[in-house]
Amino acid sequence: METTGIVRRPTPERMRDTLERLVTERDVWVSTAHPDHGPHQVPLWFLWDGRAVWMCTSATSVTARNVHKEPRVRLSLPDTFDVVLLQGEAECFPDQEVPGGAAEAFADKFGWDPRVEEGSFLYLRVVPRTVRAWRGEPERRWRVIMCDGMWLEQRPSLADVPLSDHDLQLEY
Repeated sequence: METTGIVRRPTPERMRDTLERLVTERDVWVSTAHPDHGPHQVPLWFLWDGRAVWMCTSATSVTARNVHKEPRVRLSLPDTFDVVLLQGEAECFPDQEVPGGAAEAFADKFGWDPRVEEGSFLYLRVVPRTVRAWRGEPERRWRVIMCDGMWLEQRPSLADVPLSDHDLQLEY
């Protein structure tokens, strides 16, 4: 892989870039798994509220069934060069029980309000526990920008320390 011209961004810059993308992007790939039926991946629209990712899907979808059985999810923005991966647990809100502010912000962003549609919908809220972000090979070694729900900028002793996957083993 050629990396000519790619310069490693400092952690604060990667965090700013990631937060900007979370605010401006529309689609996220959602990966779930069912203990009996295995993995499932689907793209969904999403809203970043400054702390959590909000998505919405049919209440009878495979995604909805999976998160009821196993709430741990992985999310990824759809760019294979400027990678952003998030991990956390999905909290479920039936369309008639979702907090109003989240549902209204979702409807404002997309021009679509699932609460007024035929059928039942399920809002999913994911507060990231881990975020990885990298742009090209020079940043792969320093890709973790959130660990245990804290941005590494808030943990200065770790902010520019290269961490391996082994150092950051997750419970799944």
